[in-house]
Amino acid sequence: MSFGQGGSQWSPGGSHNPWDSQWSSSSNQTPDWASLAEQSETRNRRRRLLLIVGGALATVGIGVAVAVAVVNTDNGGSTTANGPNDPPVTQGIPSASAKTDPSFAPTSAPPPLNPKDFISSSGKDKAPISPDILFPGSQFTKREGVVYRKGATASTKDCASAVQGTLDKLLTDNDCTRFMRVTYFRDKVATTIGVALFDTEAKATKVKDDWDKQSTIVSLSGDGVPAFCRTTVCRTTANSYGRYAYFTLSGFTDGKDVTEKDKAVFTAGDDLSSSTYGQIRRRGETQAAAAANGQ
Repeated sequence: MSFGQGGSQWSPGGSHNPWDSQWSSSSNQTPDWASLAEQSETRNRRRRLLLIVGGALATVGIGVAVAVAVVNTDNGGSTTANGPNDPPVTQGIPSASAKTDPSFAPTSAPPPLNPKDFISSSGKDKAPISPDILFPGSQFTKREGVVYRKGATASTKDCASAVQGTLDKLLTDNDCTRFMRVTYFRDKVATTIGVALFDTEAKATKVKDDWDKQSTIVSLSGDGVPAFCRTTVCRTTANSYGRYAYFTLSGFTDGKDVTEKDKAVFTAGDDLSSSTYGQIRRRGETQAAAAANGQ
C-alpha cells in the first residue's frame, strides 16, 4: 500500500534498513548507541540555546517597540484622536516651574467720607446756610400725608435775642454764632423750630446737655400764624447733631394751654424735630458727596 505519492514504499523481502547506509553495508553490524545518544543530546542543547536566544531577542524587540511608542506619545503631535476608552489629552499646560503668580502694584482705597464730619465743625461746614436753605419749600409733608404749612422765618447772629430763660446765657457762654427760626402750623397747632450754630460739635452738645428744660426759644409768628406760646403753657424739646443744637416750641394758636392729653401738639413737635435732624444730616451728606467728587 502506498501512503502519498513520492513516499517510501515497503515491499516484502526488501532490504531497505534505514541504518544500513550510515553504519555498514552488512545488515548484521550492531549500531554505536553511545555515539547516537551523544549526538542527540548535542542537538537538544543546540535547540534549547536557540529557543533561549530567540526568546530574549523577542523580549528586547517588544521593549524597544514600547519605548518608541511612549516617546512618540510624549513628543508627537496631539492630532491623533483618542480611543473611546482613553482619557482626554490636555494640551498646552505649562509645567509647574513655568507658573508665575500675577503681581499688582500695591493700592489702597481711601476710606469713605463721613458725612457727620462735614457738619461737626465750622472749618469743614462751608456750604451756604439760611432758614430757607435748611428748610426749603412752602410746607413739610410726612409720608403718611400729614402736611405742615410753612410760616415765617428769621435768622440772627445775636443768639440770646431769640431765646428766653437761662438759655440765652448758655448760648453766649458756648459762643453761638447764629440762630435761625422757622414756624410750621397745622390746624390750630403751631411749632417754631430754632437752630443754633457753634464752631464745634462739643459746644453744641454741651448746650443740649446743660439745658434746664424750663428755658426755651421765642415763638415766631407771622405769615398767617398769630402769636402763640408767649403766656401759655407749651411743649418744648432740645437736641443736637454735629455743631447744631436745635429746639422746638409747640402750642395752640388760640391761647389754650397744652396738656399731656394734647397728642396733636406732641406729634407736631416730634415730627418737626425729626425733620430738622434729617435736614442737618442731609447737609453733611451733600458736602461729603461733593468732596468725594472733587468739587
